[in-house]
Amino acid sequence: MRVAYDINPLISGHKVRGVGFQANELVNALKVEVAGQKNIEIDFFDFIDERDKLYKDGYDVAHYSFFHPHFYSVPFKKPAKVILTIHDLIPLIYPQQYPAGLKGNYCFIVNKLLMKNVDAVTTISETSKKDIVRFLPITSDKVHNIYDAPVSSYKRITNKKVLNDVAKKYHLPEKFVLYLGDVGFNKNIPGLVKACMFAGLPLVIVGKNAVEIDNKLKHDLESVKGPRDLLRFLSGKPHPEIVHFRELESIFKDYKNILRLGFVPEDDLVTIMNLASVYCHPAFYEGFGLGVVNAFACGTAVVISKTQALVEIASGAALIADPKDPKDIAVKITEIMKNKKLKNDLIEKGPRRAKDFSWQESARKMIDLYKQVAGK
Repeated sequence: MRVAYDINPLISGHKVRGVGFQANELVNALKVEVAGQKNIEIDFFDFIDERDKLYKDGYDVAHYSFFHPHFYSVPFKKPAKVILTIHDLIPLIYPQQYPAGLKGNYCFIVNKLLMKNVDAVTTISETSKKDIVRFLPITSDKVHNIYDAPVSSYKRITNKKVLNDVAKKYHLPEKFVLYLGDVGFNKNIPGLVKACMFAGLPLVIVGKNAVEIDNKLKHDLESVKGPRDLLRFLSGKPHPEIVHFRELESIFKDYKNILRLGFVPEDDLVTIMNLASVYCHPAFYEGFGLGVVNAFACGTAVVISKTQALVEIASGAALIADPKDPKDIAVKITEIMKNKKLKNDLIEKGPRRAKDFSWQESARKMIDLYKQVAGK
């Protein structure tokens, strides 16, 4: 059996986002699992750059590893049996915050029509599976939940010199709340900043988006002029993303006790996760929550928002707060800071929960699905 796997998320803008980390870990695990096996071969390449190879080399299965509802994401012509990975459908959950425009809506219609070419869908949580069945013309039996797992580099660090060196390098405070990731609307960063204000604690944000607010705001109405946002342009209303980043810019200025580190090398990032007093993931909505399981693997106490996927993934190993109530988030953070027994309990539960997720197991399940779809 020959399988083609699309590595575009590893070389596109997604490579520094959760999608890219997920693809990298799964690709590495798949390579380990198929090593030495004579009955399966997996070729890893970019389906966009090597389209001819995809259609001419006689594959049994083609695995498209990323989907966006408002961009062409499903093949017009089947190169083989098709498996499609859909991480989440957040643009459809929040259409006002992520407006598709005329072109995006047309792409979504085309994607739905082309779903007939998809033999199976993989996703990363039961929550995302429900969303896929709700928004797309595909039945539940064709959607397979194969969980993500902690990034392999995330682990407990006990070497005090390593911890101290990184703390000094980034001028980290002795106690702080950590957030890792994008700062889009669904991540609820304004709510997290307000929560840290109420709790009286420094907030450390890691991720390049948080330090690129000014660049984001350089895109004025001219950048969205035309059919995509014609009505908004004519009425003088800014794009919702611009509104969101303006709010972030304002709140970052109001609360001075924020350290935005931007991109951080992975080794340092793991150490920062170990140094954090609390890792907080306050999102309104998620498909999985990779930062949460990474924090679990490091033995860091976690606060999550009460949203389906995060509650599903945490399974009792984190405190849960109302994402719409910054004061409730602050209360949960403060409980961890003041209650040593509670914090130690979470520190013990996190690594145990992290072990429930395994890239090796995910790779095995993916290979089984390849065989099932190929009829082999």
